[in-house]
Amino acid sequence: MKSCRIVIFSKAPFPSFAKTRLIPALGMDGAAALAQLMLLNTLHHALDAQIGTVELCVTPEITDSAWKHFRLPAKVEVSLQGAGDLGERMARAAARINYSHEAALLIGTDCLEMSAELLRQARLDLKTRDAVIHGTADGGYALLGINRFAAPLFENIPWSTDSTAMATLGRIGQLGWQVHVGRLLHDLDEPADLKYLPDFLKDIHPQCKEFSDSATNTCRHTGPESATCTKLFRNITEKNSIAARI
Repeated sequence: MKSCRIVIFSKAPFPSFAKTRLIPALGMDGAAALAQLMLLNTLHHALDAQIGTVELCVTPEITDSAWKHFRLPAKVEVSLQGAGDLGERMARAAARINYSHEAALLIGTDCLEMSAELLRQARLDLKTRDAVIHGTADGGYALLGINRFAAPLFENIPWSTDSTAMATLGRIGQLGWQVHVGRLLHDLDEPADLKYLPDFLKDIHPQCKEFSDSATNTCRHTGPESATCTKLFRNITEKNSIAARI
């Protein structure tokens, strides 16, 4: 069986750059804080799966100031997404991995249901299939696993629409590949998706727009919201222990 590489596509979790569609509900800092948590969560599960190299494919470059407060786990390799639409960026990564004779699991950070167990199962599915896909309820997909590369898989796909997954499955069929369709997952992109937050994050104060710096675990507020902010970040850094585990 080929070796496997998990590639995580991620924007820098920086205010006004990441999770912008959640800004109306969480504010710029709140959306960025959640983006950072989701990235850490994905990295943790990818490393915990122990099925191969974990690569973080980033935008902008990891040396950009947008990443300066993010602590990257030592075991994670870093690459640059580069220019182009999502298909072009994914295609470059997939082609490079195929050239190295590795299977690829391509994922983002939007799905908090992503788990080490799911990633391990996707790797097993690729033992008997050319591809594996986990669609999302909004019509996209949270995971695409492939044993080989074909450019049409990423060309002229209606990205970020309710037909992304179906169009991709159609391309897989045109290629004559065998595919395993995994269980439906849920992305967290819009305010309505906040219902998919795990329990330890559901105590975010609805009016809280000023989140703490997780490095200091302190809140900018001095009023009643301070306890709520501090509790939120304590949950992130201690109860969930994502940062500690990676």
